[in-house]
Parts: sequence; structure tokens; C-alpha cells
Amino acid sequence: MDYKKFSEISPCDYAGTLKRESFMDAGIKELWSNIPRISGPAFTVNMVAGENLALHRAIYEAPVGSIIVAQSNTMDYAVIGGNVAMIAYKRGIVGFVIDGVVRDIAEIRENKIPVFGRGVLAMPGTKKQAVPVNTPIIAGGINVNPGDIIVADEEGVAVIPKEKAEEIYQECKEKVKKESALSFEEWASRHKKNIDSFYE
Repeated sequence: MDYKKFSEISPCDYAGTLKRESFMDAGIKELWSNIPRISGPAFTVNMVAGENLALHRAIYEAPVGSIIVAQSNTMDYAVIGGNVAMIAYKRGIVGFVIDGVVRDIAEIRENKIPVFGRGVLAMPGTKKQAVPVNTPIIAGGINVNPGDIIVADEEGVAVIPKEKAEEIYQECKEKVKKESALSFEEWASRHKKNIDSFYE
């Protein structure tokens, strides 16, 4: 499957087809400005709170083209820094979506590695317990399964169920095509008529 094509459509446009449970909460956002939109299959990580071993394992196991999606289970310890992010990026990982915090954001920003998360904290976690990676997780308040398609940009993070991904992409693409054919004036006129209909 061509995973890059999913980034042709913004999370806002996917919102016309997907339900609320397909969007991470507003606390998960870009960690540097003008971040590019990314898309790819989720490689999931559920960490022991205060540790980062599982995520550091994931950067070597995730296939090229993946987006690593991680639940850190804490806001007290950063789970990746600049060097780890760069190793993953050089391996072909598209980016990170982390329910938690990271460090070395200046380095990550300078290297233009797409990272979405809850914030930045200098203190790193430890490495003690080896736990399985690429299992179903909850991140950003929603379910994320391995292989689900992630689309993330400054508007937020959409999670498209893998079994319906192609169908949803085609539906959204057609909708965007129809809407882009309308002029702003046509759209505004239709919008007013729709709003007025509720007050008649």
C-alpha cells in the first residue's frame, strides 16, 4: 500500500468521514512549528512509566515508512531525545506520535524530525524492563492498533483503522475534490442556506 498518499488529505478533511474516536485529544500536538504533515502505518509502543527501553527497541524494529506511536504512561520522564530520534529517522521512520514528553527538542527541530507529543521535559527515563512492542495501545485517549494509518499535522492526529483505510481514503479524496470545485462564494451561499433551514 502507498502510505504516503494518505498525507494528501488533512486531518480536518478526514474528520468529515471518520468519527471522533479516530482523533487523538488536543493535548497531542506538533512539538516544533511548521511541521510537515506525515502519514504511515503505526508501530505501537506501550511503555513502563518512567522507562524508555521499549521505545528505544521500537526504533530498530519498526519497518521503513512507519510512524512510531507510543504511550509513555507518565509526564515525568522524557522518552526520546535527539540522538534516538535521528537513529530512527535515518532508518526510514517517518516520525513519532508520543503520548508523553521528549527532550532535545532544539536538536529534533534542527534535524526536521516530525515529532508530536504533549510537551518537552529534560529528564530522561531509565531502561530496565523489556516489554513487547507493536501491540494494541491507547494513546491520545483513543485506541491505536499496529498498522493503523496515522495522519498528523498541525491540525492534530488522525488514526484510520487499517481494515478500512483504503475505503476511507477514497471517500475523503472524492469529497475534497467536490469541495475544491466550489468557489468560496458558492460555498458561503450553500452554508447560509443550510444554517437558515434550521431557523425556518
